[in-house]
Amino acid sequence: MLTLRPRNERGHLNHGWLDTWHTFSFGNYYDPEHMGFRGLRVINEDFVDPAMGFGAHGHNDMEILTYVLEGKLEHRDSIGEGGVIVPGEVQHMSAGSGIRHSEFNGSKEEKVHLLQIWIEPTEAGITPSYSQQAFPLATELNRLHLLASEEGREGSLKIAAEADLRAARLTAGASVEHGFSRPNGWLQVTRGSLTANGLELVAGDGLAISEEAKLAITAGADGAEFLLFDLA
Repeated sequence: MLTLRPRNERGHLNHGWLDTWHTFSFGNYYDPEHMGFRGLRVINEDFVDPAMGFGAHGHNDMEILTYVLEGKLEHRDSIGEGGVIVPGEVQHMSAGSGIRHSEFNGSKEEKVHLLQIWIEPTEAGITPSYSQQAFPLATELNRLHLLASEEGREGSLKIAAEADLRAARLTAGASVEHGFSRPNGWLQVTRGSLTANGLELVAGDGLAISEEAKLAITAGADGAEFLLFDLA
């Protein structure tokens, strides 16, 4: 079963320095019909003004992934980690028993465009941790890249959640196929347009996937970029 989450039906808030779209309920956006999907709790698409960002704030018991589409994002946290994330890199933070962090646009001239993703962990109270990693999405086109997995397979980031996260950039008309290892999935289109098992989607659209053995994805005329989750 495929269930479309259209981009224009997401929650939308503009705070001036932050223009944000919420696929699921988050903060001041409450939607009882969209509280998450399986272990996937948050997909926020954020556009942050130059030299602005999120001040220090806390989280616990959540696996948090950040995927930068444009610009650069600077991270600092209470366990002494920090770094700058750019397109092609993924940031992972296990909030675990508690962590405080801040994220800022690392540029004084350009916006940063990113997705922040929260996935429920398999175990509460674990030791907080942070990592970031680059993946060859821009150079190895038209294939799925495993970005994060519970076991850290194939050089992916290791997350404390029963989920896999993949991504791909497709040129116009290119196709990939994915066979699910778990009974559910989620597709989030980040750029361009595509068809998934014949269903048309554009950037910002999401797709809940249940009991589908495979997903065949073909990019539209302008190419496509997307995230694909395997979920319990």
